[in-house]
Amino acid sequence: MNRNVVDTEGSSPATPARALVIEDEADIRRFVRLSLERESLVVAEAGSVARGLVEAGLHRPDLVVLDLGLPDGDGLGFLREFRSWSSAPVLVLSARSGESEKVRALDAGADDYLVKPFGSAELLARVRAHLRRRRHERGDDDARLVFGDLVLDRAHRQVTRGGVPVHLTPIEYGLLVQLAARPDRVLTHRQLLLALWGPHQAEDAHALRVHMANLRKKIEADPSRPRWLRTETGVGYRFVSDAGDRSTGL
Repeated sequence: MNRNVVDTEGSSPATPARALVIEDEADIRRFVRLSLERESLVVAEAGSVARGLVEAGLHRPDLVVLDLGLPDGDGLGFLREFRSWSSAPVLVLSARSGESEKVRALDAGADDYLVKPFGSAELLARVRAHLRRRRHERGDDDARLVFGDLVLDRAHRQVTRGGVPVHLTPIEYGLLVQLAARPDRVLTHRQLLLALWGPHQAEDAHALRVHMANLRKKIEADPSRPRWLRTETGVGYRFVSDAGDRSTGL
């Protein structure tokens, strides 16, 4: 089997994943399409929100690459409609680099956000990560998550690192479960706060940072250069399933 071919639900092992690129700038759309095709994905294209919804319905993509500034409306309009019937990962491409724009897109249901200009290598690394997560969510019902020497046993509410039990507080455990169950996906501060504490504390990002710092001290070999728990500055956090991807800071 070609190592770049990605399995999809209901497909044979050799069936490539399907991607939809929604971008009104023809040069960028072509660049993204060719990049994805080099990864053996089958790619459909659209240049507007309306056409994107048509193509999404026809092709049922395993991944969507979405521009926000489209001629017939904001890409978030597509995202809200798409999320009403599909859980496929959506990677936003946008020239809007402000933190508030990233948070809006992620809170609306996007899985990731890449600011223009961007390189093919970073784009494809993120695409591979999201398709890996997609396979995991579809095909792995096991409550035991394993990432290198880190094991999260949700059935028994146990965490081990290198075979040694890690004692976490209920909030630390909940935070780890929220992130590790969605590897390589950005979760915003608000999404995590709502999941852990509910709406009454959904704006307390400081409390979240404190618990994240404590969690890193317990599961990271070097908390200042975390292997697993990555900060998306001003936006939220991501659990990185690829151990080669390091980050710094809180």
